[in-house]
Amino acid sequence: QVHLMESGGGSVEAGGSLKLSCAANGFGFSNCETGWYRQAPGKEREMVANIDRDGRRTYGDFVKGRFTVSQDNAGNNLYLEMNSLQIEDTAVYYCKSERRQDYSGGHYCIPINYWGQGTQVTVSS
Repeated sequence: QVHLMESGGGSVEAGGSLKLSCAANGFGFSNCETGWYRQAPGKEREMVANIDRDGRRTYGDFVKGRFTVSQDNAGNNLYLEMNSLQIEDTAVYYCKSERRQDYSGGHYCIPINYWGQGTQVTVSS
């Protein structure tokens, strides 16, 4: 079964830190596009952090250097380290990924986005 599963969410006080993890089951995403998104109640889903196929990282404007996205070398786990959390960061966080497909000549990325079920992050004052 092919899916993504997030973990690491929880409740934290403002100024605290959390590290989210996203595990890919049944596939890998090395050298394919992955990212973290979030959705707060009543708001649109927005990009938090993204790693493109060339490994370039981009972040939402609101991150302001507080978050770091990373992957493991095997390309099965995606992480989001969040520091200096603010009340406004309260949301459900989702990971998203393309799927890597290997063949004898190399690999390609199936441009279908897989999404996890989300993990709640709640920041309180």
